[in-house]
Amino acid sequence: MALTQSFQKLKRGDKAPDFSLQGTDGKTYSLSDFQGKKGLLIVFMCNHCPYVKAKIGAIVDLYSKYKDSIAFVGVNSNDPNYPGEGKESMKAFAKERGMAFPYLFDETQEVAKAYGATCTPDPFLFDGSQELLFHGRIDDALEPGQETKEHTMDEVIENLLAGKEIGDEFKPSLGCSIKWIE
Repeated sequence: MALTQSFQKLKRGDKAPDFSLQGTDGKTYSLSDFQGKKGLLIVFMCNHCPYVKAKIGAIVDLYSKYKDSIAFVGVNSNDPNYPGEGKESMKAFAKERGMAFPYLFDETQEVAKAYGATCTPDPFLFDGSQELLFHGRIDDALEPGQETKEHTMDEVIENLLAGKEIGDEFKPSLGCSIKWIE
């Protein structure tokens, strides 16, 4: 496991790069499928990473709290041959964790590259026009088992929905590196 910190490729105000990816439900999704809400949260994630496993409960809770206002999507860009990854493992992971939002497979890894995703989890929050508002952590408990003191993404979403300013400070996520296909 290579511990990696997220970095910024997309800048605030950049449009979300489009994609066409198959979900664990067998449907193919593109960016246009997630229009019509006040925001869009895209989380690059995977099945085996202890950092994702530590955050998936918080991500599912965010979805439950904001699903009427914010579109959610998980994207797995890991090499499908890496242990614990691939479509079947994604289906099992989503079911076990109660993920009711689409979980998409980035088989070519081109979507991760377009967004500049480097670790799992790596969340990107876009506004209703699908322009980047915030790229950063879910919360301040960056290591599995750490106590959460700041619910970063929850606060940012609350500010978005309330029409409040969202600061420019980059609060990077930390997790396993994306497992790139050789």
